[in-house]
Amino acid sequence: MLTAQKMYFSIFLLLWGWVLCTECRVHRQGKEIHEVYKKGSRPQRQRREAHSEAHKQGSPILKRSPDITKSPLTKSEQLLRIDDHDFSMRPGFGGPAIPVGVDVQVESLDSISEVDMDFTMTLYLRHYWKDERLSFPSTNNQSMTFDGRLVKKIWVPDMFFVHSKRSFIHDTTTDNVMLRVQPDGKVLYSLRVTVTAMCNMDFSRFPLDTQTCSLEIESYAYTEDDLMLYWKNGNDSLKTDERISLSQFLIQEFHTTTKLAFYSSTG
Repeated sequence: MLTAQKMYFSIFLLLWGWVLCTECRVHRQGKEIHEVYKKGSRPQRQRREAHSEAHKQGSPILKRSPDITKSPLTKSEQLLRIDDHDFSMRPGFGGPAIPVGVDVQVESLDSISEVDMDFTMTLYLRHYWKDERLSFPSTNNQSMTFDGRLVKKIWVPDMFFVHSKRSFIHDTTTDNVMLRVQPDGKVLYSLRVTVTAMCNMDFSRFPLDTQTCSLEIESYAYTEDDLMLYWKNGNDSLKTDERISLSQFLIQEFHTTTKLAFYSSTG
């Protein structure tokens, strides 16, 4: 009986020792796994270091992505150095007023309404000025011609028709706008416009009356200190087609005038 008890006690000790060894092994493996997770393997360390570096430098998702809607500059625009200048300011800002020449070719006199007291005409309006920011090197002294897309990127005179009721730039098949730049920076800006403007009429002598309708062109924002308009070729700056005629009116003449006006609402 004593021998059996000793045997049972020995078996119990062996089992207890085996359990303790198993628990130690599991605990040691768990500790090793924890240490590996704590320290990290090489790929894990690399990922954590890369994440930490990205966090320091800013997430690439949060970085400002390039504006894909902005079209890249063409070779001609690069030659003009469009991005090197601020074209929100007029040429020679801070200096004397920039002279802007104007000439007009009347294409048609569409209508004269004695009821609405207005008239409608279609014309070619051309502007001439010099902007040294647009000068470019040239071996043959030839100019470069552009369409309306470049007009949106550079400075152009802010002309408007005084007393205009309606006006629009023709856009068939594309915008009827042309820009021509000389190597020294001289610019020709031409556009085809149809405008309906007011015309105050006096019918006290009807039907033997004579009416004078004027189409006034001015700068909207600039004063005479910044921009000065002038007729490019004097009285020859206004050209018309001899075939222009109306059914109810006889056109006597077209002529140009120049005056200085002062307004509180515009430049």
